[in-house]
Amino acid sequence: MAYMSYVIGVDFGTDSVRALVIDATNGKEMATAVHYYSRWKQGKYCNPTESQFRQHPLDYLEGLEISVKKALAQCTPDVKSQVKGISVDTTGSTVVAINKQGVPLSLTSGFEENPNAMFLLWKDHTAVKEAAEINKLAKTWGGTNFTKYVGGVYSSEWFWAKTLHMLRVDANVRQAAYSWIEHCDWIPAVLTGVEDASQIKRSRCAAGHKAMWHEEFDGLPSEEFLTRLDPLLKDLRSRLYKDTYTSDIAAGNLSLEWAEKLGLSQEVIVGVGAFDAHMGAVGAQIEPYALSKVMGTSTCDMLIAPLSEVDGKLVKGICGQVSGSIIPGMMGMEAGQSAFGDVYAWFQQLLVWPVQQMLSRTSLIDAPTKAKLEEEITANLIDVLSEQAQHIPVTESGILALDWLNGRRTPDANQVVKGAVAGLDLGSDAPRIFKALVEATAFGAKSIIDRFVAEGIPIRSVIGLGGVAKKSPFVMQTLADVLNMPIKIARSEQACALGAGMFATVSAGIYASVEEASAKMGSGFEQEYKPVPEHATFYGQIYQKYCKLGVFVEKEMSSSE
Repeated sequence: MAYMSYVIGVDFGTDSVRALVIDATNGKEMATAVHYYSRWKQGKYCNPTESQFRQHPLDYLEGLEISVKKALAQCTPDVKSQVKGISVDTTGSTVVAINKQGVPLSLTSGFEENPNAMFLLWKDHTAVKEAAEINKLAKTWGGTNFTKYVGGVYSSEWFWAKTLHMLRVDANVRQAAYSWIEHCDWIPAVLTGVEDASQIKRSRCAAGHKAMWHEEFDGLPSEEFLTRLDPLLKDLRSRLYKDTYTSDIAAGNLSLEWAEKLGLSQEVIVGVGAFDAHMGAVGAQIEPYALSKVMGTSTCDMLIAPLSEVDGKLVKGICGQVSGSIIPGMMGMEAGQSAFGDVYAWFQQLLVWPVQQMLSRTSLIDAPTKAKLEEEITANLIDVLSEQAQHIPVTESGILALDWLNGRRTPDANQVVKGAVAGLDLGSDAPRIFKALVEATAFGAKSIIDRFVAEGIPIRSVIGLGGVAKKSPFVMQTLADVLNMPIKIARSEQACALGAGMFATVSAGIYASVEEASAKMGSGFEQEYKPVPEHATFYGQIYQKYCKLGVFVEKEMSSSE
């Protein structure tokens, strides 16, 4: 029964973790709190020039406790006493080596400051070589092509490439690692007090989309395939998992340790975890053939379809199709862009850099004023660029950009390709370059839709959620014009955490299904961006030039290797 029941959705993002306390009867958001990862904020364990992005598990543990306690502190005792469930979503594929007890190596003696013992964040691309080897072997070894359900192209962002890379480059990690785990699997194990790696319930979402798990394969890729890929993988399959679970299933009860930390009862049910975009799609009330786009630093594009309608269809170049990965009983399909908001952030940093240098050298103002001025410029720069860019006529063309600044996730994952800006002249000012970058991210989104449609999967509507969707009207209108489709914006500011909360109600037995929870708790849509017909026609022509530029750049990048 939902009467007087509350749940907590915990959303682990790239920069922070947010806890959301939700009324299970109607989806009302009772309280929320956010914690920014302290070590990540300092840039620790990362080397962007080598695409190395690592996060310390202590950032996750500290953020989990702080955010949940802060959110609960805003609630009345009645609310806290009626919390029935907790579910989490995380970024992914975000992988770490663990010992036999399921503890990440970076939480054990001798590995505290070793980046290779940290979680490899989703956007870590250090395993490009390993991904290429997986793709080559899958197509040539004479056995099952284990990439067939992940779009036929394995990515350096995913589980096996990252795991193999770490085994190769760090002998200490290799010797100490018993197994490997996704962030979304580790947090529920922590909350439920699991102390045996073999007893951790693994997410169907993470396993299917990132580790090539499938019922047809009797689980993960075969031992023969893995050892042929590299003998370092010998016997690892047996120390991972065979069974996977959809996120409507309970991982267990809250452990005594975490019940005391959070001030909750051990009767609280912890659900099986999943990735942020998948739960976010549920929080945004995804429907069959509605493309749910989580737009933040990158994009994750989610689509569901009835199993009976897509049976036998293999969509090339996407990030997997997995039964139950989004909504149990439906086929879940994933795609996305490796950089979206990160493209704008890169341009912002490019423009702010000389300001920072000049402010550091000037003696005209004191240090506190310098800091405030730098902070204000950085905070407002994208808004100012957007304001100026939207006054430039859409049909004023000339600058053309590629959005592959962090590689390309979909279609046909290729993390080696680079971004580009073409058509510059002496009149190319910052707003015009910014406009071209926004158009590039929209063109990248269109290429994803085009791939689905070309593969026989219709896209009937588009749902936008995440920070960019909520806060960037210029970007969203440009996207609607380029896609030539209306885009509905989810009302909830925290669709991912809300979706996690919906799953928590099902795993805790409050609702019988995810569909029922979504219908009861969904908050609908706050606005809709509609394409301007003449803009859509113009962008249709420019999109063809974007595609040609992409072919040229990718070919040149490949030939220069």
